[in-house]
Amino acid sequence: MPKNRKLTHLGAGGEARMVDVSPKGATERVASAEGRVVMAKDTLDLVLRGDAKKGDVLNTARIAGIMAAKKTHELIPLCHPLPISKVDVNLVADTKLPGLIVRATVKVLGQTGVEMEALTAVAVACLTVYDMVKALERSMRIEGIRLLEKRGGRSGHYRAADA
Repeated sequence: MPKNRKLTHLGAGGEARMVDVSPKGATERVASAEGRVVMAKDTLDLVLRGDAKKGDVLNTARIAGIMAAKKTHELIPLCHPLPISKVDVNLVADTKLPGLIVRATVKVLGQTGVEMEALTAVAVACLTVYDMVKALERSMRIEGIRLLEKRGGRSGHYRAADA
């Protein structure tokens, strides 16, 4: 970490605290994240056919991810509740894995960023995929959850090198 940077969620005595964002102006902020659910080819085929016993895996995971983004402040203790204006969650089959690539983009006009909302959307969408087909394959792996890009705010633009 650069010397001029500090952890903003720690008080002078090292105690956890929620950052005061009230002096900051509202700006458009967008964040994108991704993750993967790696599974056997047969499991992926079942998901893509829509034959899972619990129902439509892709649409259920998409809705779960959207709901999770909206509830991030209830799950992550020091996150601010945000008036999210957009959440996109997409699940795309990748036969090379084999598995699903899960990507989420979250947008807000606000005083703080939406990186945690994008990451939470991806994590919960991946967990939902796992939950819906775990009876068929418990060895699935959730991997590579990471921030791809973030725009807006004081810290500027970030893009993962290989995004």
